[in-house]
Amino acid sequence: MPDKEMLKISVEEFDRLQDYMISTDKDTEAYQKMKRRYTALKVILTASGINLTEIDYIKE
Repeated sequence: MPDKEMLKISVEEFDRLQDYMISTDKDTEAYQKMKRRYTALKVILTASGINLTEIDYIKE
């Protein structure tokens, strides 16, 4: 899979995951699992040079 396509998929997943996080209570196990994935995606995207300023609306 080309790098650009992989980055596109990661950005889309990051956006979708944040929507799920917003609609889930922070005190749940599901939220904690989503937060781990959110952190991993944030690291991957940042390391890939993606500026998250506009797309990171959770900001945790």
